[in-house]
Amino acid sequence: MSARRALDLSLYLVTDAALCGERGVAATVEAAVAGGATIVQLRDKHASDEELLALLGRLDEAIAGRVPLVVNDRLELVLRARAAGLRVDGVHLGQGDAAVLRARAELGPDAIVGLTANTPAHLAAVAALPAGTVDYLGVGVLRPTSTKPDHPPALGIAGFAGLQAAARDAAGAPVPCVAIGGVRVEDAAPLRAVGAAGLAIVSAICAAPDARRAAADFAAAWRDGATPHAAHGPHDVRRPSPPRVLSIAGSDPSGGAGIQADLKSIAAVGGYGMAAITALTAQNTRGVRSVHVPPAASLLAQLDALSDDIDVDAVKLGMLANAELIRTVAEWLDRVRPPLVVLDPVMVSTSGDRLLDPEAEAALRELLPLADLVTPNLAELAVLAGADGPAADWPSALEQATALSARTGVLVLAKGGHLGGADAPDALVDARAGAALAEIVEFSGERIATRATHGTGCSLSSAIATLRARHGAWEPAVAEARRWLRESLRHGESVAVGGGHGPVHHFAGLWSRGGLDTAPTPAELETEWWAGIAELRRSIDELPFIRRLADGSLPRAAFGEYLAQDAHYLREYARALAEAARLAPDASAQAFWAAGSRECLTGELARHERDLAGGPGTAPTLVEPNAVNLGYLDHLLASGARGGYPELVAAVLPCYWIYDDLGRRLLAGAFGPEPGSPEHPYADWLAMYAEPSFAVSTRRAIELVTGVAAAATPEVRERMRRAFRRSAEFELAFFAAPLEASSDDAPAPPGCGTRGLSATIGA
Repeated sequence: MSARRALDLSLYLVTDAALCGERGVAATVEAAVAGGATIVQLRDKHASDEELLALLGRLDEAIAGRVPLVVNDRLELVLRARAAGLRVDGVHLGQGDAAVLRARAELGPDAIVGLTANTPAHLAAVAALPAGTVDYLGVGVLRPTSTKPDHPPALGIAGFAGLQAAARDAAGAPVPCVAIGGVRVEDAAPLRAVGAAGLAIVSAICAAPDARRAAADFAAAWRDGATPHAAHGPHDVRRPSPPRVLSIAGSDPSGGAGIQADLKSIAAVGGYGMAAITALTAQNTRGVRSVHVPPAASLLAQLDALSDDIDVDAVKLGMLANAELIRTVAEWLDRVRPPLVVLDPVMVSTSGDRLLDPEAEAALRELLPLADLVTPNLAELAVLAGADGPAADWPSALEQATALSARTGVLVLAKGGHLGGADAPDALVDARAGAALAEIVEFSGERIATRATHGTGCSLSSAIATLRARHGAWEPAVAEARRWLRESLRHGESVAVGGGHGPVHHFAGLWSRGGLDTAPTPAELETEWWAGIAELRRSIDELPFIRRLADGSLPRAAFGEYLAQDAHYLREYARALAEAARLAPDASAQAFWAAGSRECLTGELARHERDLAGGPGTAPTLVEPNAVNLGYLDHLLASGARGGYPELVAAVLPCYWIYDDLGRRLLAGAFGPEPGSPEHPYADWLAMYAEPSFAVSTRRAIELVTGVAAAATPEVRERMRRAFRRSAEFELAFFAAPLEASSDDAPAPPGCGTRGLSATIGA
């Protein structure tokens, strides 16, 4: 297959005449392609060549070049169909079918040749073929399936992943693998995650009551699938790549229309925008002064440069100034056949002037069947529909759109913005099955009073193309594009560009909801928050309690006071961790905080109470919590009540992080050599400070909290930072309090100490 052709295998429909039933194969295929099928394989083991040749004619008409069509097994039939002028793009061969080398030689380098491969031996045979012989492999079955009773043993997703990873051609390049056999909608995300090039579907579409909806569900699942990154926390998610959307249109130096508006629109609704320029205009918000049209060869060079390297997911067509440019684009579309095409025909100006000469208008009509959706204004709709003039009312507009859709086999978006009245309705019209069977989905909306209307048609069509590529269905794409455009219209005048009809504010919603500040990464937040409490950490290091703890001279009374206050704190801290578990957004975080709460009660608190009791069977002496203790606990309680999960976990983090850092440095000799001596009075307690299990728990707590903060809004992130710092301030005060409260200055004798800080919470 030519490298200039982008082959989208994401939703590979395999036909089954019996499953299609009375609806028939052609109607099923047409509906599935409308729903998002990206390639079709005609498979029928029982039909004669003559029957299949007739069916190929109907499929050629139904598909109309929108997606590739291949035939299963029958190479001779493909050659006959091509000789008869039918659009058949290639063949899919099984291991026992015609030699794949012959298929490539007979069909040529631009044809599609697929091959079934189910075992390592099959992959070895593929690797022995000359590079470029096979375009893709059908690998399966994923699960047992009734559509192929003689299937090999089911692979499952893991088995598919193993074969897919090993699929290489003679040059060592990966060969795309499509999963087939018992594939379900829920398999889309895991298959995409392991590298599948697409999903091959038979019964789930062919036997579905609504083939278009079934195809749309698979397409949406494929495009929207996302899988957690195993090496990181639950907030680090591999999202699907944005749809790559190409605008083929003119340039507007004022930025409100043309490719400038297209690129903004594509980005605003979640796509990656590209542009091939058809015309260079000199214009502003008041009008167009001049137009320069580059040679058609220049446009073709742009288009080929893109399709040679980049898989284009959607194309939006705008200003095509003359017949030569239109024919150039049509030939490119016919050759490359991107998955979907939206045509915004720039034919009639707002004032009613015809912008194209008769030859160009005729060429545009010939291009229409290569589009999936056309979005004309009322004047353009009338020209394309062959009406006497623009519709004067909404029913007339729907009538013209229905006629155009029925004649061309293309969806039509009828737009009522140029009609008078308080409403500005739109409608998605699908009359591809005939005007009598037309499906019309209407979208209502009040007219927005604004002068910022420059480029609305460009912006809407680009947004629809992008959202259709994202979501796999037209109706939700149009609905969301309209919501976005209406929001952009409402804020258009705030941009304050020009003295005429200004542009819409393409990023109004994005800026207001997402802000203009770059979101930090979890690693950046970790560094920033730790540095932000550096002076508090230094103050903790300099406390007499810490210094005397390190050298062993800490009085027994001070240490006892610390244990008593910490025992009270741990009872309530365990409740805070339990609340964090209750509020956690996922099972992993929930389990972590719950384990921390349990360890507080059964580990640290139990140890404190045993040490404070003074002997077996003796109840520990309860003390009144001091002001620092009460203040700290009130802060934790308020953080959860005020800010929910984000603020609460930020508030509990210092009890992990500061203690882990302090314990490891104490034992490492940062405060002198004494903590490492077995004769140290608190040796057992200090040794437990730096337990590896606590370091692991601390690292996990840091990842959880900074992950939440990185994904939060700037306002929530700032509240989390303040809660974190306030807890660090309480840690400083908590360490300072025991010596201030104790009057006994007698040092502890060797071996009397015990572990007192909550050093293994969450371990």
